[in-house]
Amino acid sequence: MNVLIVESSPDLGHVWQRHLERQGITVRLEHGQSGAAAALSAQRFEVIILNLVLNEGSALAVADLASYRHPQTQVIFVTNTSFFSDGSVFALSANARAFVQSDTPPEDLVAMVEHYGRIAI
Repeated sequence: MNVLIVESSPDLGHVWQRHLERQGITVRLEHGQSGAAAALSAQRFEVIILNLVLNEGSALAVADLASYRHPQTQVIFVTNTSFFSDGSVFALSANARAFVQSDTPPEDLVAMVEHYGRIAI
């Protein structure tokens, strides 16, 4: 399974990456929209872990590009704000499957990736 993590914080992104890789999942870590767009042009990902608040670019643009290029790709949105806490992200992004806080335990995030990744295969 291939997973793309788009997270502005390198430390947090690396924590998630290590947890996923321990489960045998192939992970590419990017820190903004341009890197994510390049990754989506280069290969298909079953799941994207995408922070809603990126330092560079727009998370919704990344999700839209993923939906266009790879309609089966599932997106797990993460955030450390109350932005979209009303669930409206699901109306804005057709491939949104989950919306969790950035401090969600990494092992829970791995379980979500494994679940949604099976759907995308």
